Amino acid sequence: MKSKLQIIPLGGLGEIGKNMTVIRYEDDIILVDAGLMFPDDDMLGVDLVIPDMSYLFENRDNIRAVFLTHGHEDHIGALPYLLKNLDLPVYGTALTLGILQSRLKEANVSAKNLFEIKPGDKIKAGVFKVGFLRVNHSIADAVALAIDTPHGMVVHTGDFKFDQTPVDGQVTEFHKFAELGDKGVLALLCDSTNAERPGYTLSEKSVGAAFDEIFRNAKNRIVVASFSSNVHRIQQVIDGAVKYKRKVAVIGRSMINVVGIASELDYLKIPEGVLIDIDEVNNYPANQIAIVTTGSQGEPMSALTRMAMSDHRKVTIVKGDTVVISATPIPGNEKLVARTVDFLFKLGAEVIYEKSEGIHVSGHASREELKMMHNLVRPKFFIPVHGEYRHLIHHAKLANEVGLPKENIFVMENGDVVELTATEGAIAGKVAAGRVLVDGLGVGDVGNIVLRDRRQLSQDGILIIVVTIDRSRGAVVAGPDIVSRGFVYVREAEGLMEDAKDRVQQALDKCAQNGVSDWSSIKFSVRDSLGRFLYERTRRRPMILPIIMEI
Repeated sequence: MKSKLQIIPLGGLGEIGKNMTVIRYEDDIILVDAGLMFPDDDMLGVDLVIPDMSYLFENRDNIRAVFLTHGHEDHIGALPYLLKNLDLPVYGTALTLGILQSRLKEANVSAKNLFEIKPGDKIKAGVFKVGFLRVNHSIADAVALAIDTPHGMVVHTGDFKFDQTPVDGQVTEFHKFAELGDKGVLALLCDSTNAERPGYTLSEKSVGAAFDEIFRNAKNRIVVASFSSNVHRIQQVIDGAVKYKRKVAVIGRSMINVVGIASELDYLKIPEGVLIDIDEVNNYPANQIAIVTTGSQGEPMSALTRMAMSDHRKVTIVKGDTVVISATPIPGNEKLVARTVDFLFKLGAEVIYEKSEGIHVSGHASREELKMMHNLVRPKFFIPVHGEYRHLIHHAKLANEVGLPKENIFVMENGDVVELTATEGAIAGKVAAGRVLVDGLGVGDVGNIVLRDRRQLSQDGILIIVVTIDRSRGAVVAGPDIVSRGFVYVREAEGLMEDAKDRVQQALDKCAQNGVSDWSSIKFSVRDSLGRFLYERTRRRPMILPIIMEI
């Protein structure tokens, strides 16, 4: 009997981001994508979140290759951390690898094992044979994967939508999905991000019409903020600038990086003389300038936010400028975007930011497109991927509506193991999966306890108690001194601080009377006594850190 095919999502389920899926048959493993996500508000100080890769490290000798669907950070952002530890071949399209190469360079990780593929190519990796089908998304060069396994074909859509009029003219290869359906598909793993949205997602080209109107009516400079990876959006800004005889300047490290890579690979068509350096902007009249920038999510250090705060070294927003925020806020970023919009209005800019203005469309398939994908592929089993839990549930219901039996639909969580044969499937176990927090150069050294401490520090501050004790006599020879940060302003709370010192002294005296001499017990006594006192007086619970020095 054949062994069972295993599909194991390590990220991307029950969340937006850090997409990573393992497909395993016996001793052969391939990996689809390796993405990151950005931290939640309560992850104080954390820079990035990546999947727990311990399962991959434990099975390092069995991994044959990594296959990438497209170049967004939530699909490639964890690769520097993976490839730092594992030497693996990585397959992706030209733009995907171009963006990845710059990420690896920043992380000082070798890019020697990157291999370019095109739609229609087939790559053998262990027992698997992986084919690539062109799809549309909010980044160029996106592909779906057709993975031939010993039990049948597995189709992974990646992120996609069905755009009938894509900016670059590269339409989704509908016929190839239909051909796969005709031959028989064992399992479909399909993007669920827009599973709640009725109808169809608008074409990216519709944004071009909105830009055309903005360029036609703007009297002064135009500043457009978008995701740096949305090459088609950037192309439409450039097309508008060319039509209305404006020069284009690019601001923001990631935007400059992607524009450079996309131009070099010919994904961006920029006529000679249109692109100028940001330092040259003031050499032209305001009505001849368009600026493309990062900051569509209101990120505090982004170029647009610094412009809004009048803190950018090279661009100052002035009355009459038109600012277009061509993106929808990612959940959690709404307040940051709203604050940026407010500041831009205060500076006298005309700000266009509502989706109803036609300046942004999603890159993900809505419900009718998802139905079409299911009807083209007609899989035996279905696993909704890429989305929060409610998206997965809505997508599962949709699959049932188009005729798939409920028992053949698996709504999974990260780490679940689905085992499939040609005739049956079931969730049959679990592997280690979760979140690894990246803070600076530290990977995984910030956990729940550290985050709890950071939250406490952010809410109530810290008190440091410094005492010097003569160990031979057990007597206090200096202190107690109290240092407060983030709790109260000491100069305005001298009475409270003096009372706190008295309470610490009482705790120390009590320890001496009871013959308590080990430092941990003394520290506990000080922390407990002072904590109760401060809560009674202030209803706050600062972190209390006793430091005992001995002579």
